[in-house]
Amino acid sequence: MAERPTAERTGVYPGTFDPVTNGHLDVIGRAARLVDRLVIGVARSAGKGPLFPLEERLELVLAETRAIAQETGTVIEAVPFEGLLVTLARQVGANVIIRGLRSVTDFDYEAPMAGMNRRLDPGVETVFLMAGESTQFIASRLVREIAALGGDISGFVPGLTRERTLRRLGRTG
Repeated sequence: MAERPTAERTGVYPGTFDPVTNGHLDVIGRAARLVDRLVIGVARSAGKGPLFPLEERLELVLAETRAIAQETGTVIEAVPFEGLLVTLARQVGANVIIRGLRSVTDFDYEAPMAGMNRRLDPGVETVFLMAGESTQFIASRLVREIAALGGDISGFVPGLTRERTLRRLGRTG
């Protein structure tokens, strides 16, 4: 029986990553074991008034995922995007959209979007990954709030992101 050539499995994991958290890294690490190439779509989100400019969010995502890429052998890229997620998936050749879920509330929000994306492009599957139990409560919005109020965010974000978040808020270590 002849072997069939294996097609590259490309996934896209979208978000604002403002800032990138340990929860994001948990999902990225597990997604990297499922695909050969993982494209992290960093949403422009200008309307949300992000703490970090887009360029810095892209830089932080790449820096904080470098070890995951090395450990798994998965190519990890970060690209900016706005507009429809399925458009980004088509542009980068992704056949899988990765979405992290922290709770049933996340599922209630994500399931209809997965259905709409499936209708827009039946060739792209959505895969839900439950956040690990140690990261289920972490949300970028809460990290920004805790940091702004003087709290310790070291358990919620990786080191470089912690430093940059504190610096951006005018705080030191």
